[in-house]
Amino acid sequence: MEKRYLELLGKTFPTIEAASTEIINLEAILSLPKGTEHFLSDIHGEHEAFDHVIRNASGAVVRKVNEEFGRELREKEKHDLCTLIYYPKERLEIVKSEEDNLDEWYNITLIRLVRVCRAVSSKYTRSKVRKTLPEAFSYIIQELMHESEDDENKTAYVHAILRSIIDNGRSDAFIIAMCTLIQRLVIDRLHLVGDVYDRGPGAHLILDQISQYHDVDIQWGNHDLVWMGAAAGNEACIASVIRLSLRYANLITLEDGYGINMLPLATFAMETYENDPCTPYIPKLKFADVNYDERNVRLLSQMHKAISVIQWKLEHAITQRNPSWNMEFRDRLHLVDQERGVVTIDGVEYVMKDAIFPTVTKENPYELTPGERDVMDKLCRSFADSHKLARHLRLLLDKGSMYLVCNGNLLFHASVPMNEDGTFREVELLGKKVSGKAYLDEVDRLIRIACLPCRDWEEYPIALDYMWYWWCGPDSPSFDKHQMANFERYLLSDKTPQKENQGPYYKLRNDSAVCDRILDEFGVIGEHRHIINGHVPVKTIKGESPVRADGKVLVIDGGFSRPYHDETGIAGYTLVFNSHGMQLVQHEPFESRRKAIEQGVDIKGTRFLVEFDTKRMMVRDTDRGRQIQRQVDDLKSLLEMYKLKIH
Repeated sequence: MEKRYLELLGKTFPTIEAASTEIINLEAILSLPKGTEHFLSDIHGEHEAFDHVIRNASGAVVRKVNEEFGRELREKEKHDLCTLIYYPKERLEIVKSEEDNLDEWYNITLIRLVRVCRAVSSKYTRSKVRKTLPEAFSYIIQELMHESEDDENKTAYVHAILRSIIDNGRSDAFIIAMCTLIQRLVIDRLHLVGDVYDRGPGAHLILDQISQYHDVDIQWGNHDLVWMGAAAGNEACIASVIRLSLRYANLITLEDGYGINMLPLATFAMETYENDPCTPYIPKLKFADVNYDERNVRLLSQMHKAISVIQWKLEHAITQRNPSWNMEFRDRLHLVDQERGVVTIDGVEYVMKDAIFPTVTKENPYELTPGERDVMDKLCRSFADSHKLARHLRLLLDKGSMYLVCNGNLLFHASVPMNEDGTFREVELLGKKVSGKAYLDEVDRLIRIACLPCRDWEEYPIALDYMWYWWCGPDSPSFDKHQMANFERYLLSDKTPQKENQGPYYKLRNDSAVCDRILDEFGVIGEHRHIINGHVPVKTIKGESPVRADGKVLVIDGGFSRPYHDETGIAGYTLVFNSHGMQLVQHEPFESRRKAIEQGVDIKGTRFLVEFDTKRMMVRDTDRGRQIQRQVDDLKSLLEMYKLKIH
């Protein structure tokens, strides 16, 4: 330990007493149980379901209520208490309209909430709990949590506090504060393993909610990166996010969330495709954000076709600028014979569902028409002027990364590009070949260059182009498929050219030895270490399991997004990691926020024990614990220095 460092540390702890007190405090923290971590992936704009899972902490609130009250309360009473904790404002309104003796209900409920709050706060220091308390009720909550009505010396005191809360008309505000506090304390840290955006209507609401969350991290998925690219000004990314929004008839995030003006595109589409049925581009209305009439469906279909053609042209421009990507094979427009209605792919001729492209010429099929160029210019300005989108981009940069190592777990959305033999694939990036962890680190760096406000970086233009590559490139760690076949899915009936072949990682992650190699590459330590992924939905209905490689890999994309429910048979997986071990929660589809509030309909979940340790995991066993231990060691060195000076 350098003397200079100890002298600096001594300015914070200038005496033996101060250093000793801090050591005692820190060593006590090391002996507390670790906080609960909550893992979610592939939310895809499903805000109501996300919000409910956050409120109920994937069943952690139910578990705490059951542990606290056991058979003391009837199941209905425990159920009603949980619903109140999830939605306190809304449930209070219902209770006040139905309850005959409101004062009695307030008194009983306040006591029960205090007990639950006491239970969920037990693994934290008083200092940490105190910092989370709402300012208006901080003192009162502290008194109630640390005094028991079972203590006959304090019975009258506790009841006097509760009586005063009721008599002074503060019951509702206090209950809301307590319920919010329970939600805050039951989960210590939230991990979002990619893909907040697309398909569902509420991605902007999810980002708003995340911005207020106490401790959260995000591992970017390709659907996040394409939106980040759009926010940074990549035209192909802008076209892609608009196309996806139109495909699922969910424009709320674009228009209401970010204020994107879609009128120029609508006007252009109506004029250009006036007599075009645009049948392949009819949106997936089953999951639309609102009910559209026939006229509006036709307009959405026209807009959908217009932006799809623009997207394919813009993608060609990017691949031409970057020949090292070897993505020219994705260019399709020059292969279309509009007169015969066919397209030739890999030497095979396919009949097209639609080959009418009035803005595509034989001479230069990938050149934007003046009308298309005008649309894109206006859309680019609209994206650039969206203050909320810029704020969410900043949030994604601040809280996000390509991967995260945390408490023995390696989190990344999709993959680490690999060869068939289980070695890390070398990818050429800016003239040099990188692989494994070094590749993901370089990808992370380029994303930040593309998205940060500074445009002076020499690598900025190529970094901005790469934002589209991370969305759909073959060697993109957030995608890792040989193609994104949206052209083929739209326009061909034959399934063969629609295939999106996965990279070797998706097969190799079933191999325990390969997983150990990946974990070693990223420096993950611990007796129980895991890779946690999303990206590819687990088709539970076909017998697929989220647990792979003897428990070393956990795939938690089980279909949060409604369009995947038929394919997966469930509505997503979440993972809970507490001091006792890991539990996977398999969710049934969420009916609605209204039913959850009015009828107390919770998300039905099935819990699977992934790992259970008879020896409880303490703070000292976590990454934070190791940091604290280093602080303790430094402080002990400081104490030795003080003692030497005395002697």
